[in-house]
Amino acid sequence: MDPESLFDRDGYVFPVDIFDTDEITAYRAAFDEMEAEMGKKKTEAGIISKEREHEFIWKMGTDSRVLDAVESVLGPDLILFGTHVFCKYPAKGVGEESFVAWHQDVTYWGLEPSKAVSAWIAVDDVDTDNGAMLFIPGSHKHGLFEHGTSDAGGNLLSVNQAIDEGLFDPDTAVNVGLRAGQISVHDGQTIHGSHPNRSDRRRCGLTVRFTIPDVRFVGDAKQPATWHVTIVRGEDRYGFQQYENPPVFA
Repeated sequence: MDPESLFDRDGYVFPVDIFDTDEITAYRAAFDEMEAEMGKKKTEAGIISKEREHEFIWKMGTDSRVLDAVESVLGPDLILFGTHVFCKYPAKGVGEESFVAWHQDVTYWGLEPSKAVSAWIAVDDVDTDNGAMLFIPGSHKHGLFEHGTSDAGGNLLSVNQAIDEGLFDPDTAVNVGLRAGQISVHDGQTIHGSHPNRSDRRRCGLTVRFTIPDVRFVGDAKQPATWHVTIVRGEDRYGFQQYENPPVFA
């Protein structure tokens, strides 16, 4: 089955080979430098929409091969509107088990209609032991689920949002194992989450957010990030957005 058909059926596709060993090694070195500068607490989940401040984030997110993968499921006209670094550390190294509760990405993004795709780029090898993502196949076909708040400490989501497991079947979850340099692509309405990192290895990745020109940005009071809306492929035939130019780095 081709990637577009798999995406339509399941709400995700992975793994997609993007960066070779030399490329991802260089990007990992840039992440390591950022981590050393900002500290693990900030790097864990607090680096949001910084693609205009860090050249390597912009270059990763707009690499033509990443855009090709997103275009294959979203179409030829692509808007990049945000990025988010997730570095999940071993609990024994930071003192608390961090996890990502079940959620749908678009819940508080202020998009109308709620249509978006997330590309998750593995900076480190990702597996069950260090807390790989889990996708609920087909969940993108059932609209937006009610989001409450998580009862457990350590949820890395910005407003502690969580979907109650009674609303879907968590036993159907698919583990998203990736080698460093590979990506997964998932629909913004696909339910997903991840368990704590119980290994002795970091699990770092970059999420890149995409939508299309016929989506309006209407805002949401629970969205703490400032979107930087940039058309990165194709054209806009609707005129709903005011775009920022691509960043220029010295």
